[in-house]
Amino acid sequence: MSRNRDTFNEINITPLTDIFLVLLIIMMVIAPMLDQQGLNLTVPENVAQEQVTDKESKIITVMVTADDKFYIGDEEIQTNNLENTIKNQAKDFPDGLMIKSDANSTHGAIVKVMDSARNAGVTSISVSEI
Repeated sequence: MSRNRDTFNEINITPLTDIFLVLLIIMMVIAPMLDQQGLNLTVPENVAQEQVTDKESKIITVMVTADDKFYIGDEEIQTNNLENTIKNQAKDFPDGLMIKSDANSTHGAIVKVMDSARNAGVTSISVSEI
């Protein structure tokens, strides 16, 4: 007795297509949820720099050291007094704030100065490395 078997020469791709369509729908639903808000920064172009003397400058300069201490002029400012000090200085220096940071200072210290300046009403903030 010999068995006669039909050979199977075709692959059924219907289940594979169903899986891909379900994955596509899942990705379409999840993709809008992945949009994360960040900090919008504008990178300046290289331009010729003007020398401004301290007497003409109307900008507050905050120094951030490597050990995350804050200085305005030669005076060290405590973290809890930073916002009040910037608010008081902003009356005399209306053109904005310059943050000069050490290369080894932390990102959190610079953001702390930026947040304090924004809360004090300063609208123009620049960051520079020492």
